[in-house]
Amino acid sequence: MSIERVLENVHVTVTRSRFLQLFTAFTRVLLAIAFIPPSIPKIRHLPFTILPDSNPVGHYFNALYQTGFYYEFIGWSQLIAAILLIIPRTSHIGALLFLPIVVNIAVLTCSVGFAGTWVLTIFMSLAALWLVAWEYDRLKPIIFHSRTESSKPLWLHFFLIPLFFAGGGAAMAIFGWIIGLGNLQDYLKIAGLLSAGGAVFGVVVALHYKFMQFGKLKESTEAL
Repeated sequence: MSIERVLENVHVTVTRSRFLQLFTAFTRVLLAIAFIPPSIPKIRHLPFTILPDSNPVGHYFNALYQTGFYYEFIGWSQLIAAILLIIPRTSHIGALLFLPIVVNIAVLTCSVGFAGTWVLTIFMSLAALWLVAWEYDRLKPIIFHSRTESSKPLWLHFFLIPLFFAGGGAAMAIFGWIIGLGNLQDYLKIAGLLSAGGAVFGVVVALHYKFMQFGKLKESTEAL
């Protein structure tokens, strides 16, 4: 039995539980509500805390407050994640957006010694992880996917593609020499390094092209 089928069977069993359905609905709403109040001060560009710079937490948030529209961007991200999470149709997108945000907050609160809050944010991270796992059926193509079409091999593409990017690296070095970029001196060495780096870059591009799939997703042939 494949890993995909095992996960599908577990997911179906878990999501059919009425208790877990209610727990998931509760968790969605709770996490969404928890994100809205912290987002409002950021969107309005108001200080998030009154702690002094002598406190690590206060120092961090005071510095964050000085970042301008990035501070507001964080607030909008939290608010959008909350809104997407609370709408059933978009809850899977909200869970995906919510998880990295709250994990980042959890790591932050642990690293700066935010007393008590680090425990809450860890539980919030686990709850967000649960919500992502709950949407496994919607998200599984991210991991388990196969498309109906594959790329067709190009003639000597494992040679020509790296050669193209190696030439691009050399051209960059020549361009840098012409404009005197960075007052660099050993342009021959730089050209060699850029060419070698371009060749390696080209090999990776060629590998991605070789295994690239496109078109519609294939339907799973395994029945539950």
